[in-house]
Amino acid sequence: MADALPNYITPVGHQALQEELYQLVNKERPEIVQIVNWAASNGDRSENGDYLYGKRRMREIDRRIRFLTKRLENAVVVNPETREATDQIFFAATVTIERGNGAEQTVKIVGEDEIDTAQHKISWKSPLARALIKAREGDTVWLNTPDGREQIEILVVEYIKID
Repeated sequence: MADALPNYITPVGHQALQEELYQLVNKERPEIVQIVNWAASNGDRSENGDYLYGKRRMREIDRRIRFLTKRLENAVVVNPETREATDQIFFAATVTIERGNGAEQTVKIVGEDEIDTAQHKISWKSPLARALIKAREGDTVWLNTPDGREQIEILVVEYIKID
């Protein structure tokens, strides 16, 4: 079987996945196992809401544990603070751009597990990030949008801590 694609992620994103996995394995799953065992000891399982809910919740937790384990196994942690300084855009860059309508916007290029539009964190696989990657400060790139092509000017490229 071929190796899975690398899961590029920042140190903060990696830490968040590890914490979620720890919480599921060491806290939530043992609690659900206790509830299921208690509910199973009450007899008829076919109409036992606690038992049925517990089994379903345990399947959800197990699925999430498998997903997180795979994501962490394939994780390639990229720290923007320790990477070589460059004005070229790569993963973990913080980029200030001027959109076609004249509005300035700052985006942080992060992993798929870290997307947070409220904090301007966009996936490195998003259309905007893909248009920006490998361009340099001062370049102009084109972004294909549902409304047509948009011209984007790259104002600042930084490699700083992404919280």
